Amino acid sequence: MPLEELNVQIEAKHLVVNRIREEIGKVLVGQRDLIDGLLMGLFTRGHILIEGVPGLAKTSAVKALADTVHADFKRIQFTPDLLPADLVGTEIYRPKTGDFTIKKGPLFNNIILADEINRAPSKVQSALLEAMQERQITIGETTFPLADPFLVMATQNPIEQEGTYPLPEAQVDRFMLKILIDYPDKAEEKEIMKRVGFDAPQPVQPVLNPAEISAIGDLINGVYMEEKLKDYIVDLVFATRNPAAYNIDIANYIQFGASPRATIFLSLAARAYAFLQSRAYVTPQDVKTIAPAVLRHRILLTYEAEAEDIDTDRIIGRIFDSVEVP
Repeated sequence: MPLEELNVQIEAKHLVVNRIREEIGKVLVGQRDLIDGLLMGLFTRGHILIEGVPGLAKTSAVKALADTVHADFKRIQFTPDLLPADLVGTEIYRPKTGDFTIKKGPLFNNIILADEINRAPSKVQSALLEAMQERQITIGETTFPLADPFLVMATQNPIEQEGTYPLPEAQVDRFMLKILIDYPDKAEEKEIMKRVGFDAPQPVQPVLNPAEISAIGDLINGVYMEEKLKDYIVDLVFATRNPAAYNIDIANYIQFGASPRATIFLSLAARAYAFLQSRAYVTPQDVKTIAPAVLRHRILLTYEAEAEDIDTDRIIGRIFDSVEVP
């Protein structure tokens, strides 16, 4: 598609994006980065992991996004006693007929809110892993494809450790973005108090359907990216694996670098971010803006980094400072 024609279509679809932002804004105050991250996940079929302390409207944000879409939504509260069958479903024996029937679980919906995902044990995480990666579920000897779109938006609490389980690295890598959210500023907090304590809540209206989501996803795939920017993305990811090759003295802080899935998701997320800015092309700043959310959960740090209180965002910052921008 010619760039001029693509730009016209993106500008037209951007009106829909603004409507979605307005609807979510009825529930959520501020948190623009969170809203953009959720939209990128929705349009690119990428799963999202949201981390923040309690009370920052993580659950409300995902619920508001789901309400803007004509799609099935299910919230699953993850707990230590959750079983895989509670997610995927199970086979039920019927004595009268002597056969088994399948009762499908809550994962057979379009948008899944996995609330406090790190509270469930490894067996549950393994059941969720197949759905996230293969977009299918196996119950007994039968495999079922999941609906399109299928999107997992998970929340976790970073400060509460009792009764939590670290997510397996293989599962964390399936999340396209890990979004960190912080406390609101004074003006935002006053607006939150006003809305919750004094004003009647406004209902969120549906804006788009699954077919429109697919159409926007096709536009995002067509967003133009120069070869130099593709090389820049590869360099950023390779710098997490072999920082010495880029003259970055951080090798003693990195146990494992980002996987090839980081390269794929960073390219896709950069195009999605450009679309949200109503542009048909990607800039280096798009890559730098979205890269921390793509990379921060894919870099495994050493004990030395933890001892020196160095987190992945600081590592990513060092990489940005050293890898040449095209």
